[in-house]
Amino acid sequence: MQKFTIAVFVRNKFGVLNRVTNMFRRRRFNIDSLTVSETESPDYSRITITFDGEESNKQKLINQLNNLLDVCAIKELKGDNSVSSELLLIKMKNSPQNRADIQAAAAAFHAKTVDYTRESIIMKLTANTNSIDDFLNLMRDYTILEICRTGVVSLERGSSVLNSEVADNENNL
Repeated sequence: MQKFTIAVFVRNKFGVLNRVTNMFRRRRFNIDSLTVSETESPDYSRITITFDGEESNKQKLINQLNNLLDVCAIKELKGDNSVSSELLLIKMKNSPQNRADIQAAAAAFHAKTVDYTRESIIMKLTANTNSIDDFLNLMRDYTILEICRTGVVSLERGSSVLNSEVADNENNL
């Protein structure tokens, strides 16, 4: 199995997210990460999805997504042609025995302390998925109280933009 990331540029309409995610369910893909955000235009939204699967099944899924009425453009984002990031908030138990180790690990990963009390420390880390996974694995040696993690956000490198495909498609109509 491979991990894939796709960006889906859609019309900002009621029910579009449901139709897109239902396509994954019907094709039996499990979504690892889902991020929906505004775009340069209030008429469109961007859905970034990471999932595992086989190449041939991924291509069938993309073809079917392209057939959805409100899907305007789809782009696969690969590690070598894109910049990706996630945000992690993690609340750790603040005990004198582990405090220095937790802070040293946070510094090594460039995590920022955003809240500090006698009972807990909340840290924020913005990084790629692998770095966040590595940081979490290290923190599991201590007492994690809560984790909140965003989905992946990703943009293609260079001058290519996803919404240019929309303009091209609309000009051809």
